[in-house]
Amino acid sequence: MLNVLGRLRRMKRYVILLASVVMQLVLGGVYAWSAFVPALQAQYGLTGWQGGSIFGTTIIVFTVTLFWAGPHLPRIGPRRMAAAGGLCYGLGYLVAGYSGGTWWGIGLGIGLLSGIGIGLGYVCPLTTCVRWFPRYKGLVTGIAVAGFGGGALLLAEIVARQLEMGHSPLAIFRGLGVVLGLLIILCAMALSWPATDADADHHAAAANAAQGWRRDVRFWRMVAGMFGGTFGGLLIVGHLAPIAVGTGLNVEQAAWAVGSFSVGNALGRIVWGWMHDHYGHWVVTISMFFLAVALFSLGWAPTASVFILLALAAGFGFGACFVVFAAEVAACYGHQAVAILYPKIFLAYGVAGVAGPPVGGVLYDLTGGYWGPIVLAAGLALAGALSQLIRD
Repeated sequence: MLNVLGRLRRMKRYVILLASVVMQLVLGGVYAWSAFVPALQAQYGLTGWQGGSIFGTTIIVFTVTLFWAGPHLPRIGPRRMAAAGGLCYGLGYLVAGYSGGTWWGIGLGIGLLSGIGIGLGYVCPLTTCVRWFPRYKGLVTGIAVAGFGGGALLLAEIVARQLEMGHSPLAIFRGLGVVLGLLIILCAMALSWPATDADADHHAAAANAAQGWRRDVRFWRMVAGMFGGTFGGLLIVGHLAPIAVGTGLNVEQAAWAVGSFSVGNALGRIVWGWMHDHYGHWVVTISMFFLAVALFSLGWAPTASVFILLALAAGFGFGACFVVFAAEVAACYGHQAVAILYPKIFLAYGVAGVAGPPVGGVLYDLTGGYWGPIVLAAGLALAGALSQLIRD
């Protein structure tokens, strides 16, 4: 009887892991935003700043929502919170689809409502999987959020094909709102805590583990690394398709670059998470240096093929930001504290999101090129790497 129960428990946690990956795959479509930008600029007159600001709004709303959702997750539960996220996410795309192409309408739908949906949904599979696989927190965190990194690959390809067939961006928004919203809600139904974690004692232990973070150098080192790495990565990913076109790639090749970044992002989350399990904190430093070099190299790509490969490398480095710091929290404070402390660190990602893409758009509008944004992105990633050398 005990063997049967053990097998059922193992099967259940793998079902939860699969549902988590699919949910993150859908939510990660946010990184395909730049695939919409050229069509929105051509058909509705959006400027570089406006396109970047919509993406930046999505990121900051996502982050603020995550900051609220983390501490409330033990009370609400992953199933209900993730389902609410799916509802908001789908509704946001529907609002954008009926916006008439106005900047404020698309911003309300994609920036605000879908951003809330991402924040509510993102925290649920992340913390749930860490609790079901406490011995492999780095690897399982990487697998769980790999979908978030890889979602842009699928969505960018869908968007490119739909645009080639003559569909407007607004029509694509409407279709995505229905299909993706329902898919998230379906995946949410599979989420639950392990039986031993669903009690008041566990929640109290989580709160105790999270004490003292304000004066802990380790915590602020993670914040600095998250900001530097995600500022650089988000600045680039928010403008990747236009950057590719500006360096001589055609629209199809630019879509391949966006997809390549997405593949690297997904792979990076798994590989860096596995490496953190085996080699610890130094993996954080190495991953940030890798990201800085990859971002800077984008400005030197001589051919379309090289640019696509460098986009893969940049995504690979960027993906580390979303697994190594969650694994660091679990390693330093215990897996019970991930839902409480990781959203606080993730606020740095939100600040980077609201600053990075719009700053990149402004620099482009001022200079007419993307070399300045590339240098700035690489410099901030390098600063994030150097911050990891600060000793306790």
